[in-house]
Amino acid sequence: METISAREIDRYIFDKNYLLVDVRNPSEYRKQHIRGAVCVPREYLLQRVRGFGKIIPVLYCDRGGLSMQAARELEEYGYRAISVVGGIQAYNGRYLESDLKKR
Repeated sequence: METISAREIDRYIFDKNYLLVDVRNPSEYRKQHIRGAVCVPREYLLQRVRGFGKIIPVLYCDRGGLSMQAARELEEYGYRAISVVGGIQAYNGRYLESDLKKR
């Protein structure tokens, strides 16, 4: 399984060959997410990945465990996926969007 560190996320955000996917639930996504990411909860990921075409999903969650499980599952079905080690908690980039900042 491919992994990247949270420091590497920014290079994937605007690359059209990759799609940043938040595998947490929608309420967690709304509270805080990385700009450009789509929310696809893990339980729906296998259904949705078929629509990604050749785009490679870069998966993240809160701390990295859920995204690693999701990446392994996708690979079992023949899909390529990348998991972010440490998840959004390890990300300190400039593209972090948060409900807390809006208040």
